[in-house]
Amino acid sequence: MSAVFKTIEAGFEPMTESRLDEVVGIERRAYGHPWTRGNFADSLRSGYQGQLLCAGDTILGYFVAMCGVDEVHLLNITVDPMYHRQGWGRIMLDALALWARGQGAQWLWLEVRTSNVRAQQIYLRYGYRRVGERKNYYPADQGREDAIVMSYKL
Repeated sequence: MSAVFKTIEAGFEPMTESRLDEVVGIERRAYGHPWTRGNFADSLRSGYQGQLLCAGDTILGYFVAMCGVDEVHLLNITVDPMYHRQGWGRIMLDALALWARGQGAQWLWLEVRTSNVRAQQIYLRYGYRRVGERKNYYPADQGREDAIVMSYKL
């Protein structure tokens, strides 16, 4: 008996205002405290890097990142829950690192919720290191939640 594998061809395209309703839909499915349409629109107007990972017209995931001096700060990275555990997160981290190197960055930085153990494991496997903590950084159902600060040397 042979196994049948479905191959999905995917590529990146710039995040644009016209696709933000789709992005916000994914964001709401993925998180208890999602970014708003305004958060995404403000990021794009500020010139932050927003990329969509798409298979045809379907958005599999996206990231938003901000350049600083010799560094890039990852503000949001999300894989649509329908496509979890298929390697798309790593592909987006690869694309982010490639783009950041092209900007002359030496480091990538991010924050992740202390409760988001799955994301922490993905980042650690990729090569990120835990470097600190931000107290009461994220909104939570009961008050605020701490963030773990992680960095990756390019």
